[in-house]
Amino acid sequence: MTTALAMLAAVLLDALLGEPRRAHPLVAFGRLAVRIESRWHADRRVAGVVAWCAAVLPAVAAAWLLCRWLPGRAGWFFAIAVLYLALGLRSLGEHAKPVADALAAGELDAGRAAVSRMVSRDTAALDGRQVAAAATESVLENGNDAVFGALFWFAVLGAPGVVLYRLANTLDAMWGYRTPRYARFGWAAARIDDALNVLPARLTALTYALCGQFERALGCWRRQAPQWDSPNAGPVMAAGAGALGVELGGPAPYHGQWEARPVLGAGAPPDAASVHRALALLRRGVAAWLAVALLAGLAAWRVGHA
Repeated sequence: MTTALAMLAAVLLDALLGEPRRAHPLVAFGRLAVRIESRWHADRRVAGVVAWCAAVLPAVAAAWLLCRWLPGRAGWFFAIAVLYLALGLRSLGEHAKPVADALAAGELDAGRAAVSRMVSRDTAALDGRQVAAAATESVLENGNDAVFGALFWFAVLGAPGVVLYRLANTLDAMWGYRTPRYARFGWAAARIDDALNVLPARLTALTYALCGQFERALGCWRRQAPQWDSPNAGPVMAAGAGALGVELGGPAPYHGQWEARPVLGAGAPPDAASVHRALALLRRGVAAWLAVALLAGLAAWRVGHA
């Protein structure tokens, strides 16, 4: 029951406070990762493994030790704080809503500027539909990375689990590219993140399906996810697009070139309303996860006190 209540408390803190405006631990970790990369980068997989371990394992060990050493409620409050700092539910809304508002007002340039803070593609080349698609895709994919994945690993391994997951996710975002610099060095970061997301991604996809258009979401997941490059983003985004009844994916510009991407979902083209509906789908999913966690915790408590 304490784990479920900690999850609820962290989600409420995120809703009330949002991400820290200053000195966010993930920002500090990103700076540390840059220093580690500058010192140990080499075009070898083993260098990437060593760098990954040096960046992540001390923080995970520190979280584990604190959870063991802090007495009673102090340890519980520490776990809540860790999960709160790992969540990005409110932040997703704060980034996505300006995109939707700009598109609804017919301000395409403002929409492009706002979505550029969410995605890595070349937003200056996007039309209104593509801007809406980019924001909707980002909400769906980051719903796994910044929300459900963190909740899953917290439920499984507590504060050390969520530290491991979010730091691994951050390194994948920094090093997990198939470029000449990172093809070997970033191999470990990409593979570890993939492994940590196998279960959370599929639970996220199932959550989207259950909270949206169920049959369409499952059909899109089954048909379209295998076509996507990422083994975990594919199920999440295909199921999410299907649950919304919107068509996402398709060609997108990166580094001055348009890259072919499979179509995701089925239905109407995305617009400003699609962004809002993606956020609402994500929030319904979080409410469902919390309800399940609390019911499971209550059942376990009753069994323990029977």
